[in-house]
Amino acid sequence: MEQTPCTLQGARCLVIGYGRIGALLAGKLRALGAMVQVSARSPRDFARIETAGLTALDTRSLAGQLTGFSLIFNTVPAPVLGAAELADLSDGCLIIDLASMPGGISPDATVPSGCRILHALSLPGRVAPLSAAQAIHKTALSILQEEGIL
Repeated sequence: MEQTPCTLQGARCLVIGYGRIGALLAGKLRALGAMVQVSARSPRDFARIETAGLTALDTRSLAGQLTGFSLIFNTVPAPVLGAAELADLSDGCLIIDLASMPGGISPDATVPSGCRILHALSLPGRVAPLSAAQAIHKTALSILQEEGIL
């Protein structure tokens, strides 16, 4: 909120990606009164988003869908925001890129005047490395158990 002139209450927010971080972030934003939409790619994630009481967008077709968002949070560690997607941003939109390297913004994309990007790549690992490592360990262990490897 330090980076915006308003509180999150009533703000239109988009969370790109519905993995561990995206799901947690979307829930926290909603609890703070934000109007949250989430983008994902898989039918399974669309169902999880809708079950959580949120609205889903398809990450593969975000161009033309970003008008009106005050805040966009990216959690996808691949360039999902290119020139076509960024062209529709509303004046004053803040993009916070939380993904691991290389981040979610195409290097050749130009941010419209009046909009900003806050690069917070790999933030959990930098500010809370023990907690981040524990979460990654738990997720990897769960996947290995699901696959019958452990």
